[in-house]
Amino acid sequence: MSALDSFKEKIDGRSAVIGVLGMGYVGIPLAISMANAGFRVIGFDINKPHIEGLNNNKSSIKHIPDSDIKMMKSAGFYATDDFSKTAECEVLIICVPTPLDKTREPDLSFVTATMDMISPYLRRGQLLSLESTTWPGTTTQILLPYVERAALTVGEDFYLIYSPEREDPANADFSTRTIPKVVGGYTEACLEAGTVLYESFIDTIVPVSSTEASEMVKLLENIYRSVNIGLVNEMKVVADAMGLDIFEIIDAAKTKPFGFTAFYPGPGIGGHCIPIDPFYLTWKAREFGVHTRFIELAGEINAAMPQYVVDKTVRALNQAGKSLKGANVLALGIAYKRDVDDMRESPSAVVMELLQEWGANVAYSDSNVPVFPKMRKHQFDLSSVDLNPENIAGYDAVILLTDHTDFDYEMIRENAAILIDTRGKFRDDTSVVRA
Repeated sequence: MSALDSFKEKIDGRSAVIGVLGMGYVGIPLAISMANAGFRVIGFDINKPHIEGLNNNKSSIKHIPDSDIKMMKSAGFYATDDFSKTAECEVLIICVPTPLDKTREPDLSFVTATMDMISPYLRRGQLLSLESTTWPGTTTQILLPYVERAALTVGEDFYLIYSPEREDPANADFSTRTIPKVVGGYTEACLEAGTVLYESFIDTIVPVSSTEASEMVKLLENIYRSVNIGLVNEMKVVADAMGLDIFEIIDAAKTKPFGFTAFYPGPGIGGHCIPIDPFYLTWKAREFGVHTRFIELAGEINAAMPQYVVDKTVRALNQAGKSLKGANVLALGIAYKRDVDDMRESPSAVVMELLQEWGANVAYSDSNVPVFPKMRKHQFDLSSVDLNPENIAGYDAVILLTDHTDFDYEMIRENAAILIDTRGKFRDDTSVVRA
């Protein structure tokens, strides 16, 4: 039996052990899906409290219930920081962060640190999949040398693939199983092995010609969103200057049954993908002498939106005879999107920082984020405040930044002295400031 046939047999028979490296917003849903499909999964992470929580059936992510972790445990799952256990796995899937550094260049330190930890334990018969977003060429230029130094032959006794994550936290319409999975292999045998793996727990597989093509797919998906959000954010500024309601305009435009997809403005862009992924491509494109002006312009527009929100707040306070300096300002919703607890690259944190720089006293309310988390860029020693009429009335200005469904919007409207709306929730109220 060939090495590839043996690998397929282990996947088909569910005897393969799966190692997920990085148990966060991508790794946990992936592990749950594989456990549901009958695989034994080992979760690897360097965060000891996080590991202890998982091993005690505790989910660290709001939209993933503890019962899902308990289900994994009953299927043989456990979490560990002992990376020598990767030798027990037939499949290793890397789901670690790939942020930008201070100069907005790709930071692959989490990927390389992971490879440093697992490289002594790489062995024949394994498949290594990278799911972290990165620039085209990362799999072959960064991961492949580790495998070759282990005296393994990719495509013969070891399989190397890139398959971009497509998680959308708290999306009730799509799950890990139902979102089509793009897979690119270093060789045809790698692609075949990767396809066999992912089709065992995902409904639709989309094979592409190479790992580079698969890496570029992920960037295109998120650059498409970044550019269109940048466009509609700019349109919001123009419409506001003209006294027009951008949300009315979008709702009318989306009645066209072809040629238009609705995107909505906000206080900026957040999450790990859209604010970061475009710059992976702009950085890599420079190597080929290409200047990605369109992508960079969209990034500039989106990055300017928090300042736009603060400027609107300054004007609103000024019209009420108040200054932003010394004003008490409440940020409503600080997670990057509705009904999640994910703070990665949240524009709300930027707005809060700018307000503080102007001398405002900043507070926030978000039941999804009870305590402001430790972040690489932003630090606030704050906890979420309760929303009630007395509290709302005590602030000079209230800014709706993330439109969570658990907010009592009518109570907020009735009691806020000045209400700034960045999400179009109060579009029919002319007393509310649109930002």
